[in-house]
Amino acid sequence: MKKINITYLMMLVATVIFSSCIGDLDVEPIDPNVSTSNNVFKNEQAYKEALAKIYASYAISGQDGNGGGNPDIAGIDENFGNYLRQYWGLQQLSTDEAIIAWDDATIKNFHWQTWAPNDVFIAALYSRIFYSITIANEFIRNVDAAIADGASGEFLTDLRAYRAEARFLRAFSYWHAIDMFGNVPFVTEEDLPGAFFPERITRSDLFDYIETELLDMESSLVAAGANEYARADRGAAWMLLAKLYLNAEVYTGTERYTDALTYINEVIGASYILDPTYENVFRADNNLSSEIIFPLAFDGINTQQYGGMTFLLHASNGGGMPLNGIDGGWGGIRGIKDLASKFGASASDFSSADPEYSTISDTRGMFYFDPSSWEWDITNIGTFTEGVGVTKFKNISSDGSAAPNAHPTFVSTDFPVFRLGDAYLMYAEAVLRGGNGGTVSTALGYINDLRERAYGDTSGNIASGDLTLNFILEERGRELYWEGHRRTDLIRFGQFTNGSMVWEWKGNVQAGSSTEGFRDLYPIPTNDLNANPNLEQNDGYTN
Repeated sequence: MKKINITYLMMLVATVIFSSCIGDLDVEPIDPNVSTSNNVFKNEQAYKEALAKIYASYAISGQDGNGGGNPDIAGIDENFGNYLRQYWGLQQLSTDEAIIAWDDATIKNFHWQTWAPNDVFIAALYSRIFYSITIANEFIRNVDAAIADGASGEFLTDLRAYRAEARFLRAFSYWHAIDMFGNVPFVTEEDLPGAFFPERITRSDLFDYIETELLDMESSLVAAGANEYARADRGAAWMLLAKLYLNAEVYTGTERYTDALTYINEVIGASYILDPTYENVFRADNNLSSEIIFPLAFDGINTQQYGGMTFLLHASNGGGMPLNGIDGGWGGIRGIKDLASKFGASASDFSSADPEYSTISDTRGMFYFDPSSWEWDITNIGTFTEGVGVTKFKNISSDGSAAPNAHPTFVSTDFPVFRLGDAYLMYAEAVLRGGNGGTVSTALGYINDLRERAYGDTSGNIASGDLTLNFILEERGRELYWEGHRRTDLIRFGQFTNGSMVWEWKGNVQAGSSTEGFRDLYPIPTNDLNANPNLEQNDGYTN
C-alpha cells in the first residue's frame, strides 16, 4: 500500500483577502467561515492536520473530495480550479511541449500566446496561489500563538518544524507568483484577516523576501531526506533557493549563478540518488524513487478529484493510446512535433503495428503515434489525434502491477516538483553561465549520467565541446518535458516569446511566429486589479 503520511484533511482555516468579478466566470475565494481557528486548532494533533491542509491545497481543489461541489475558490469548476492543473497548463500549454484540443473558455489561447487580463484560467491560478499563501499565513499565526501560550517539550519542537514547513510552502507559492505575475499583492502572518487592500510588492522586493525567508527557515527544517514522504525538508528549500537564484537575472536584472551553485551542490551532496530507470520516476509507485526531492502526493483512494494527476493522465489519453492504469481518456492534451523532434523523432519512426515503439534511441521519449489514425502535423487544434501522444506518466507500478491504492479513475502517481535530474542540469547551466563553485568537467559528467540512463549505454554521451547553453535548453526539454518547467526555462533563455524559437501554432499561426515580449509575464487578473487600488497592471496589457 502506498503511504502518504500527510493526511489530506478537508478543512478551511483562513480568510482569503481578495475576490473577483468577471461575469459568468467569476473566480473568487469561498467564504471561510465554515471553520475558524477556534475550532480548527483545538488540540495538538490539529496543528499537524492544519499543516496538511496547506499541502493539500496544491493537490485537491475543495473540501469534500471527488470534485464534490464544495470548492476552495468559486467561479470556476472545482476540478478546473485545481492548483496543479492550472499551474501545469500555464507552464506547459504556452510552450513547445503541449497543446490542447478542448474549447473550454479561453484554454486554446495559452498555446497561441494570446491571453488577456480577464482570462478565467489565469485568474484561477492567481487565486489558488494566494489561497495557499493565506492559509499558510493563518497557520503561522496560530502556531505563533500556541508558542506564546507556553507550548513546551515535544509539542514545541513539532510546532517549530511545522512552522518552518508552512513558511516553505508560502515561499513556494510566492515563487510561482514572482515567476508568473511579477509584481503582486503581498501579505504575511502580520496582516490580520479583514477588510483592507494588500500592498503591491515589486518583483525585486519579492525576490528579496523569498530569499530571506528560505535562508532563515533552512536550519529549522528537517534534514534533507529525513522528513515524512511528501513533506518539505532542507533539500526542498535548497532546491527552491537554487531555482530562485538561477532565474534571478529574469526576476531582478542581476545574475546569481554562483549562489545557485552553492545550493545545487547542497542538493547533489545530500542523500538523493539518480533513479536507474527513468520511467519509474513517473509511475504510480514513484514514492519509492530515490531521485525525487519534493513531490505533490496523489493517491487513488485518498485524493480523489479531477484535477492534479488525474487530469494529467486522463486528459493526455485518447486515440487508441494504452490506458496505463486509468479507465479512459479525455482526448485533450498531447505533444506537438517540435517536442518529438528534440529526440530526433519523425512520423516515419512509428508504425501502426506498435505505435508506442519508435526507432529513437533516447528512452526518455515516451510517445504514441499511429500513422494509420494520427496526423503528425496539426491543422486542426481541436482534433486530439493530430500531434503526438505523450505516455510519460502512468498509473501503474514500476513492475507493471496495479497502482498502490488503485482506482480506475483516480490516480496514485505523484508529481515530481523537484528531482535530482533537474539539479544536474541546473549545475551545468550555472557553470556555463559563469557561476563559481563548479567545473565544466563535473557538469559534463552529470549530463552524461543522465544520457547514459536514457540510452542504456555511452552511445548518447557528449563531449565537452557539445556542452553549450543551447544544448542545455534542448536537454532540459528532453529530460524534463511535461514536468512544469518549460515556460520558465524558455524565458530564462530568451526564447519564450520574441526569441528565435518558434513552434507549431505559437502566435496562432500553424508554422509558428514570435509574440510580444511582455507576455513573458502573465497579466494581473482584471478582477483583482479592479478590486485593489494598490495594484498596477503588468506592462503591455490593457483591461
